[in-house]
Amino acid sequence: MSVERPCVGVVALGRPTFDVPYAEEILAKAWQNLEKLDVELVGKPQLLFDAEAVLAALPDLKARKLDMLLLLQVTFTDATMTVELGKEIDAPLVMWSFPEASTGGRLRLNSFCGVNLASHALSRNDLGIDYIHDEPDSTAAREQLMVLARAGAVVNDLNGARMKLVGHHPDGFDACNFKAEQLKETFGVEVDQTPILDFINEVKKLPDSVSDAPYERRAKDFPNLSELDQDATRKTLKVYSKLRQDADDKGYKGIAVRCWPDFFTEYGCAACGALALLNEDHTPGGCEADMLGVLTSVVLQNASGGSVFNTDLVDVNIEDDTIVFWHCGQAPIDMADRDQPIQGTIHSNRKLPLLSEFALKPGRITVARFSQGHEKLRLVLAGAEMIKAPLAFSGTAGTAKPDIPVADFLDRMISEGLEHHTALTYGDHRPVLRAIAKRLGIEVVELT
Repeated sequence: MSVERPCVGVVALGRPTFDVPYAEEILAKAWQNLEKLDVELVGKPQLLFDAEAVLAALPDLKARKLDMLLLLQVTFTDATMTVELGKEIDAPLVMWSFPEASTGGRLRLNSFCGVNLASHALSRNDLGIDYIHDEPDSTAAREQLMVLARAGAVVNDLNGARMKLVGHHPDGFDACNFKAEQLKETFGVEVDQTPILDFINEVKKLPDSVSDAPYERRAKDFPNLSELDQDATRKTLKVYSKLRQDADDKGYKGIAVRCWPDFFTEYGCAACGALALLNEDHTPGGCEADMLGVLTSVVLQNASGGSVFNTDLVDVNIEDDTIVFWHCGQAPIDMADRDQPIQGTIHSNRKLPLLSEFALKPGRITVARFSQGHEKLRLVLAGAEMIKAPLAFSGTAGTAKPDIPVADFLDRMISEGLEHHTALTYGDHRPVLRAIAKRLGIEVVELT
């Protein structure tokens, strides 16, 4: 599921030797601006002038799991209080300073110099900051703060998270390999792995009735559901029910599954339709046991608040600058172009249901992948426009125009060693993803 509203601690710092009435006016405007954010604020709109006042504010701040600590550097102060807050509060630190008019007279705030002094002191204590220098009622400042707060919330949500891996990636699919210790160290994520045949045997033991509710759900979306192989269709829906129950019982954020050949050969159905339903539930699922791909989907979902789709890039057209994103039938149905057919289908190779089949709707998209290309963990990002186009290939697919010429896009993608799976969602969420990568200490590679 998506992350909850970020929790932001706020402390306003000042010194009584500056223009206090003016500083309080600046603080009031800034606080009104903060109240427009979709966050929970912890703190009070009052200037703290000394260490005693800061220490008194600490208990309330430390009592909450903060996604961000915002220091409003309303006037100049020395760095003592800032460093103390940085050491005591386990949250990303953001400082906001405020411009003032050049009047030829005395500085009324000297706000930015306070941030400059504090950033140096913090750096000598191995503490970093993000900063904003803008007017207290600035819309741009508010938007930047929301990006940073959401990034903090996503990173906090990952820490201690669990994910499920069913089976092992197919031979030769190095792109789906991952390092469990790296996921733990970098993201705070642990993976529970189940052998594929053990999982299938667990599904076989379930009563057929567990497929009833998801069957009714799919029947509302797919007018041809009753025309498909009913035994295989219900098997896919039993797979979904088992995955759904595991996620609910263990709190899994996402699930990666070795989809082929085992579900076809050992159970007689496709896993694709089960993964599509998980994606619609906002519990990202992915095939070919691609755990890092699913982790990317989890992060992208939480960054965007929307559904995600773990895809292959399967076709390119340099002449009209388009590319096609596709996977067998896993896209969440809210990505469907409602002006075109939406139905259930069979796997194109194995000829068994259940898969979704529809073209993706037009709109702005973000493409992302935590990549291990060149043996370095990096976040690869791209922006593109999904265009209105007929379904390119059976399953779920969309035709898109990257922000740069396709020839350049391909050169960058191949040279960076990008995996064949990428995650996409609608909207441009790269600012939040960049902030998340910074929080995690991961390099960002921009394809567009």
